[in-house]
Amino acid sequence: MIPPEFIQSLLARVDIVDVIEHHVPLKRAGTNFAACCPFHNEKTPSFTVSPTKQFYHCFGCGAHGTAISFLIDYAGLSFIEAVKDLAGQIGMTVPESQAPRRPKDASGSEVGIETIHEALRTAMHYFRSQLKQSEKAIAYLKQRGVSGEVAAKYGLGYAPDGWQNLAGEFGDYASPVLLQAGLVIDSAEGSRRYDRFRDRVMFPILDAKGNVIGFGGRVMGANDGEKSEPKYLNSPETPVFEKGRELYGLVQARRAIRDSSSVIVVEGYMDVVALAQHGVENVVATLGTATTGTHVQKLLRQADHIIFSFDGDRAGRAAAWRALENSLPELVDKKHISFLFLPTEHDPDSFIREFGKDGFEEKLRDALPLSEFFLRELRAGVNLRSQEGRAQLSENAKPLVQKIKAPIFSLQIRKRLAAEVGLTQAELDREYGIRPDFRSSRAPLARQPRRAPSLARRLLKCLVAEPPLALDPGLTSPEEPTPEGDAVPMVMGFVRSASATVSSGALLYGFADSPHEPLLAEIRGEILTDWGDDFDIQSEFQKVMADMAEQERERKIDALLKKSEREGWSEQDKTLYRQLTALKV
Repeated sequence: MIPPEFIQSLLARVDIVDVIEHHVPLKRAGTNFAACCPFHNEKTPSFTVSPTKQFYHCFGCGAHGTAISFLIDYAGLSFIEAVKDLAGQIGMTVPESQAPRRPKDASGSEVGIETIHEALRTAMHYFRSQLKQSEKAIAYLKQRGVSGEVAAKYGLGYAPDGWQNLAGEFGDYASPVLLQAGLVIDSAEGSRRYDRFRDRVMFPILDAKGNVIGFGGRVMGANDGEKSEPKYLNSPETPVFEKGRELYGLVQARRAIRDSSSVIVVEGYMDVVALAQHGVENVVATLGTATTGTHVQKLLRQADHIIFSFDGDRAGRAAAWRALENSLPELVDKKHISFLFLPTEHDPDSFIREFGKDGFEEKLRDALPLSEFFLRELRAGVNLRSQEGRAQLSENAKPLVQKIKAPIFSLQIRKRLAAEVGLTQAELDREYGIRPDFRSSRAPLARQPRRAPSLARRLLKCLVAEPPLALDPGLTSPEEPTPEGDAVPMVMGFVRSASATVSSGALLYGFADSPHEPLLAEIRGEILTDWGDDFDIQSEFQKVMADMAEQERERKIDALLKKSEREGWSEQDKTLYRQLTALKV
């Protein structure tokens, strides 16, 4: 892990307003800034950014966090990538021992990541220039209905036939950088080097920041595989390209995904381009690998609904099932995953070219919810009229249900499965090793009037707004059996153990993914709502300290009075009682 001290220093120096405004237009709203939330559709701005507290909060969908979490959730960066991006913006260097290892060439010399990116950019420009000169490639794209505008949007190119065309673009064709970038292949004996991509339409693959990280190349021709080569050839895994993390077309689709709150996942690059050509732009594709949990996690950060659209043949259904299995641990209540199966003779590319945007969107409306696809596939091949068949269904579902972390979705699936196999839900839960949640069976409580905040909550609010207050030597944690009472000592310990001054943003980052994060998110929402920049936090903190001292005084008096009733007082007790009662004003 990156040292917490570095994160604290980074968040103390970066300005969250600058970071967010680079991606989302902000307007000043009093002492804060506001915008329509980039994480869900809304017409009235409910997304607030606090320059003094250095965090953002959406009162509509609950999105919240620091500059780091914004880049992770908005741009789809990994934690390391987000930290490196922010550090680079302000001239800080991530501690070398924590930075990703740099790739090395055959001699052991380091090859810089930026050097690999530059090689890939050079190759992309070369392929694009070659497309303009290739009548064959242009005719192929026109035949597939791809316009020049869409080809430019996705940076399409052409790798000419021939073994060493890239030699003319790179001064040193023998450079290890070309091998590290996946642009060339060395023969087994190492005596010959040749271009990886030859006579293919080229699809550049971009990361979340728009860097070229790899390519997909598609053969042309009526038979698509007439040279006994794969239809699609992808870049290999490289220091900048990991297939299980990246998605084709995500950069180009990001705005459409946010506008629609949905994303369509297809299998081929041409599917993405063809759908975009017909006005369906919220589309991405996997990169020659099964959909991974990382893919799902990344997309659920940016959309409320994922629709997997696979071919209707057996291979497409198998791919859909793998996507479902890898989606189960990432499911989030209030977000949805569906599966669209086209007729067996069609893929998304051919379907939209034949039936148009309206026909495809009509099909989208018929997509199967994940729960329906899940149960349908589990029922297949099982005789539910026999006890043995019902037992088999239960057993087949068990490891899948155990993967689901979304509580409401898990409960709903278990209820339906229990009905299918002839068990009560309690019996099924016992079989699956799932402990009952009695809260789910309770009737909803009537709305209660808002009570005055407890001392622990008032103190927690002060500490979130101004973490250095936790360093006050007279501060102790209130004894309160509540979530706030549990969180206060954890916050105090975090601030006091830090080797540098903790900002509000660093504090929030420190409790990301912890049991206390939902409460702290609620607290920071209250801070943005209730306290302006001119609010006297120090005065509020002193009032809380005084109220805590008074509460402790009353607790001791009460304990002494109870002792008097039980066994009487010693002289020491009498002295203490006189001192405590004398303190009351």
